[in-house]
Amino acid sequence: MTILAQNGPIALFFAFAIAHVLADFPLQGDYLAREKQRSKAAGTWEWLIALTSHSLIHAGGVWLVSGSVILGAAELVLHWLIDFGKGEGRYGFATDQGLHLWCKLIYVVLLATGVIPL
Repeated sequence: MTILAQNGPIALFFAFAIAHVLADFPLQGDYLAREKQRSKAAGTWEWLIALTSHSLIHAGGVWLVSGSVILGAAELVLHWLIDFGKGEGRYGFATDQGLHLWCKLIYVVLLATGVIPL
């Protein structure tokens, strides 16, 4: 049984937010935080691998919370693009975090309305 079915959409959003914070802070570490920024990375491959690895950690969190590999794949792409924009200096920390949480809210809506099946 899913979090949504057991506890409702607010609980699902809360679970997504918890997974996000875990993936963005303790599971990221200094190496990924530095290397996922193209301007600070040791090279192109290091940057691509770090940004993709960090995004995969987030994708795994979304998949585990939602049970949806589709949303996990969406998170991989969206998280990569959002963090790329932040790393390129297009916006700051608060906007970055807000965009990530908006994605989670959209996932909740897609699941709660049945657009993405459980």
